[in-house]
Order: sequence, then C-alpha cells, then structure tokens
Amino acid sequence: MKNPVTLAAIALVAVLGISYTGCAFGFRSDCIRAEAGIKAQYKENQNNYDNMWKKFLEASQVNQAYAKDLKEVYQASIQGRYGANGSQATMQWIKEHNPTLDPGTYTKLQALIEAGRNGFEAEQKQLLDKKREYEVLLGSTSAIFVNPFFGFPRIDLEKFDIVTSTKTEKAFEDKKDDEPIRLR
Repeated sequence: MKNPVTLAAIALVAVLGISYTGCAFGFRSDCIRAEAGIKAQYKENQNNYDNMWKKFLEASQVNQAYAKDLKEVYQASIQGRYGANGSQATMQWIKEHNPTLDPGTYTKLQALIEAGRNGFEAEQKQLLDKKREYEVLLGSTSAIFVNPFFGFPRIDLEKFDIVTSTKTEKAFEDKKDDEPIRLR
C-alpha cells in the first residue's frame, strides 16, 4: 500500500490541476464571450448610426417637400385671386386667409433627431461598458496565471472605439471649448 502522505500529495496535485484547468477554460470562455460582445455591439452601433441618419435625411426631405408644396399652393392662391401680376389695387379692404407652414413638421424632425441621438448615445455607452468589462477581465488575477497560454486580447480594442467628432477630439486635446453652438 502506498504511503498516505504520497497519496495526499497526488490528490492535492490532481485537485490543483483540475482547478487550474477549470479556471483556464472559464477565463478563455469569458474572453471569447467578451470579444464577441464587443464586435456585436460595434456592429449594432453601425446599424443604429446608419438608421438614425437615414431617418434624419428622409424626415428633412418631407419638410423640404412640404415647404415647396406650400409655396406652390400659396403662389397659385395669390395668382388665382389677383392674376399673374398680383393685385393692382391701390387699397384693398379684404381680409385674406393665407396658407401657413405648420411648425409641427419641424417639431417632429427635432424630436426625431433628439431620439436618434439619445438612442445612439445609449449604444455607444454599451460599447464602452463592454470594453471596460473586458479590460477588467484581462487585468484580473486569473489572467495573470492563464492568459499567457491563450494570448487575449485577440482583437484590436482600438478598432472598436466610439464614434465622435473632430470638434470633440479637439476640445479634449486642447482642454478648451470656447466655440458657441451655431444653429445656422
């Protein structure tokens, strides 16, 4: 019969080996899941961004078409009342009701823009959060012991940055933003 100390040592080594293997495969699975989540979120951000801009462009075309049609209706209305040259009267004592441009079309476009931007911001935050969680995983204690065998990250995390603007990048670089918002 074998020495009990030898059996205990073999059992301890086996338990440690099994634990290490479980930890290693768990870490590997977590990293693969994290990388897949980052890639999927980045694609979702692209989808959301594309959809948002298409909605903006299409809605603004509706506003442009509405304004153009209103102008045509207004011109036809005036010409129908007074002829091609308009009213030639020195004084006119009639009250007219002229067509107006409904501000609701612009309000709807403004709401669409705000909702689109808010939705895209939420998607960007999710991407940042997934990258943060993955970076924490890569810096964990488990990573120190098992990642040398797996070599994570296997993706270039810089490739999956959020979308921003030149103005924002310059403001963060200079630590200044003195330019007021210009609507037109």
